[in-house]
Amino acid sequence: MLVGLIIGLIVAAVAAGVAFSVGSKISAGRDAGALGTAQTRAKDLLAEAQRDADTLRREAAVEAKSEIHSLRQELEQEIKARRQELDRRESRLEGRETTLDQRDRDIDTQAKTLKEQSTEIEKRRDEAVRRAEEVDRQLQKVAGMSAAEAKGVLMRRIEDDAKRDSMTLVRDLETKAREEAESRARRIITLSIQRLASEQTAESTVSVLSLPSDDMKGRIIGREGRNIRAFEAVTGVNIIIDDTPEAVLLSCFDPVRREIGRITLEKLVGDGRIHPARIEEMHERAKGEVENEIRRAGEEAVLDVGITDMHPELIRVLGRLQYRTSYGQNVLKHLTETAHIAGMMGAELGLPKDQIRLLKRCGLLHDIGKAVTHEVEGSHALIGAELARRLKEGPEVVHAIESHHGEVEQRTLEAVLSQTADQISGGRPGARRETLETYVKRLEKLEEIATSYKGVEKTFAMQAGREIRVMVKPEEMDDLGCQVLARDIAKRIEEEMQYPGQIKVMVVREIRATEFAK
Repeated sequence: MLVGLIIGLIVAAVAAGVAFSVGSKISAGRDAGALGTAQTRAKDLLAEAQRDADTLRREAAVEAKSEIHSLRQELEQEIKARRQELDRRESRLEGRETTLDQRDRDIDTQAKTLKEQSTEIEKRRDEAVRRAEEVDRQLQKVAGMSAAEAKGVLMRRIEDDAKRDSMTLVRDLETKAREEAESRARRIITLSIQRLASEQTAESTVSVLSLPSDDMKGRIIGREGRNIRAFEAVTGVNIIIDDTPEAVLLSCFDPVRREIGRITLEKLVGDGRIHPARIEEMHERAKGEVENEIRRAGEEAVLDVGITDMHPELIRVLGRLQYRTSYGQNVLKHLTETAHIAGMMGAELGLPKDQIRLLKRCGLLHDIGKAVTHEVEGSHALIGAELARRLKEGPEVVHAIESHHGEVEQRTLEAVLSQTADQISGGRPGARRETLETYVKRLEKLEEIATSYKGVEKTFAMQAGREIRVMVKPEEMDDLGCQVLARDIAKRIEEEMQYPGQIKVMVVREIRATEFAK
């Protein structure tokens, strides 16, 4: 219709143009011949326009048919695709319906089975209840009392019998204990001491090192005393060179530090090369050897007592006690002695083997805190208990350690026997001396006061406590700060300690610059 309308408009426009042209020519020329020619021309133009309009109409119709055909194909394809999608969805829905139907059937089957089982259980329970009631009726008929009454009578009889037996046992035990307690206690303690027969070696604060010749003393001192100053600064051990032929004395209250210094000087004398750099090198080697000796001593102590399952750190701390004394008594030997006494007391008391091993463990570890008392403030009993707790020792061992000096109330047999064995080991004649322990504590207090200040790297109490050397970190303290620190330490020593004579406080600030020539 649109194409026809367009063609009609074109024809009308052509006819109007032709008519206007013809009219113009007629009115201009008013000639009859020209009018005929114009009419003929108009007819020709009209025919030509009619032909063009027909042609356009046919082309438009063909184009419209082609477009309609294309649209129809697209529509058919879309309808086909949608029909296929609907078929797939319908297939899936049918599959789901089949699955749901099967599940419904399975659920119905299971519900039926459960219902049957529940019915069977109810029947069995009712039967059991009926039989129990029947048995109760028969028992009550025979006994002439109800079930509650029979239960009460039985419980009262059992309670009365238990009370009677327990009272009899307690009375017998008390009588026997009163008769044998004192004599048996004396026998146990006497046998424990007699069977142990441990030797006690009093430790000293001075070690003697033999020299191959007196000429070696000059090499130890060095030019203007630089070697001896370097040795004392590195090791913290005071070298005493006197008129004793072919021997020097090493003095230090800390036995571990003194042993390291002795081995260092022994290596230097054997090597023959003595200078500050060599002193530092030999000091590091000696520290390694002493550390190995500490570990070996701990392992031997554990093996001697018969304990195999102990934390390696505890073994190392035990080894450090080889160089620690308590009132002149070697602490590691005191611990092994205490462990043996505790084990013997437990054996004499008839305790089981597991409890005897536990007693030995408690005795061996009861003074373990003395190895770290110079590093941590507080009672060595509480410090040792915390160390044992941190290294996964049992609660019985921890309690025995923390209670052996009365800081904590004793609650177990192991704690009581460990304390008793400790007192036996330390209280026997010749085991301890008061003066050495007091002296060592005074030197430890000196070092503790100096170390408490900021910027201090190492402290050494020397000359039997008459001198303390304080090594400071040069990057944290200047020369003026060293003077202030020396005055503060001296003032604090005066306020907190009691000592004869005077104590020299020396603060050392040393800077070293090292480069390598290539």
